[in-house]
Amino acid sequence: MIVGTVKETKLEEYRVALTPEGVADIVHAGHRVLVERSAGIGSNFQDAEYAAAGAELRDTPEEVYAEAELMCEVKEPQPSEYGLLREGQLLFTYLHLAAEPHVADALISSKCIAIGYETVRRDDGFLPLLAPMSEIAGRMAVEVGGHFLKRPGAGRGVLLGGLPGVPPAHVVVIGSGNVGKNSVRAAVGAGARVTVASNSEDQLRSLEELYAGRVETLLSGPQALTKAIEGADLLIGAVLVEGRRAPVVVTREMVRSMGPGAVIVDVAVDQGGCIETTRPTDHVHPTYVEEGVVHYAVPNMPGAVPRTSSRALTGLTLPYILKVANEGFEQAVRRDPALKRAVNTYRGAITHEGVADSLGRPYVPLDNLLTPSK
Repeated sequence: MIVGTVKETKLEEYRVALTPEGVADIVHAGHRVLVERSAGIGSNFQDAEYAAAGAELRDTPEEVYAEAELMCEVKEPQPSEYGLLREGQLLFTYLHLAAEPHVADALISSKCIAIGYETVRRDDGFLPLLAPMSEIAGRMAVEVGGHFLKRPGAGRGVLLGGLPGVPPAHVVVIGSGNVGKNSVRAAVGAGARVTVASNSEDQLRSLEELYAGRVETLLSGPQALTKAIEGADLLIGAVLVEGRRAPVVVTREMVRSMGPGAVIVDVAVDQGGCIETTRPTDHVHPTYVEEGVVHYAVPNMPGAVPRTSSRALTGLTLPYILKVANEGFEQAVRRDPALKRAVNTYRGAITHEGVADSLGRPYVPLDNLLTPSK
């Protein structure tokens, strides 16, 4: 199979889908890999490293797309790439289509086969390709929030860990999955007072046992959230429903109750955001102030640490890439339910129920579209 990757075109996105080590493994398995020149430069991977790994370098994304049977990227296709997709071509990337209806339209129109990293789901519910980016984003959320709490700027001038005789900042984390538990870890490490709200009693119990009273846990609900958020210094949104738009669990009134100079980091923004006042920002203009509260809502937070992120991403996506390349798409999804669940669109149809529900579009089970097995 011919596998391709190109330089990301989303604003301030420095990650790359395949590292030179990943390329070497794919080539060793007997496949060709096409790489756009400078694709890895943002992650400090040089063209010479790709060439040494066996990649065939191309000058433009058009050249890569024209030949590649399986395109590996980091973020959803950008408008400049819509016209490069073709019928039957495989696209493997983070899609987050529930928050990107225009991208969904482009994929449907192209009749490509789009597989979302974030919707690869094992039988136990674990999302193996979303986990590393969630871990990075969770840890970054506390770091970023602490930065914007400081002056100069609109923050209220609070040090996360406080000082002897001066109370620490109050950090509220909503959600206890990978983003949430990594935010809790970072906030506890910074010395903050931490409250975590979740609808998963088991996850809350694990956090309680892990931090032995250093974290206040509460079952999520409107009244509980209202009380916890009032006066908080930093609020981290870490709510995820796989494949679907994130539910809005924090109202404008709750945001207002935090008071001037507080900070919100909505990590769920890539799925539409879980806070009513959230709208997407970017690494160039990462914040805005609404209701007196600083909002940080960058959908591609891990893009700020691209070398770490790219290595983690390639290491985890590689087994799935090789599975598709070695076995072919249909055989691979038949043998691997986790991969099958990740197919968002197939030749003009939406094949992920959560995506279809969120977009209000028809859902077609993938089994109805695959060639009948013999």
